[in-house]
Amino acid sequence: MVLLFSLLSLLALAAAVGLGASLVGPRARATASLELGPYALPVAATVAAVATFGSLYLSEVEGFVPCLLCWIQRGFIYPLAILLLVAAWRPFRWAAQIALALSTLGGLVAVYHYAEQRGWVGGSEQFCDAAAPCTYVWVEQFGFMSIPFMAFTGFLFIALLAGLKMLGCPAPADGT
Repeated sequence: MVLLFSLLSLLALAAAVGLGASLVGPRARATASLELGPYALPVAATVAAVATFGSLYLSEVEGFVPCLLCWIQRGFIYPLAILLLVAAWRPFRWAAQIALALSTLGGLVAVYHYAEQRGWVGGSEQFCDAAAPCTYVWVEQFGFMSIPFMAFTGFLFIALLAGLKMLGCPAPADGT
């Protein structure tokens, strides 16, 4: 199952790179917004739901103990899953903006956590529990992919999808 989550993470990263490339230039941005915009929130909801399921699976089934930085990332992805599932069903004006803010903040925490695991930065020992250190690597796939890296790819893809939604899809007519 960990391999499946790792492969899904690579797929999210590839999709994020492709989406980011499709947003370069005003004409491409307009085309992407028109063609992909209506699907942005449902796809983002799917990514957030899979990430939520993945985090619960890794801790509850695999027995990986989440550290403080993992919990902070969960604090961003769990509300995103609910928000985006509701917004995919019944879009409302601020859904994309809230999703962009939550995914950006969650992504920044994931980048910091990944950097901690790689030894590029230090400091979490001041606030992380010795029983669940933020530097412990539970998963190492393909020589570089850990759980924070997987989280980052999900947050990045959701942020780009939310940004795409904000580019050109008008808010619902009733203003909700």
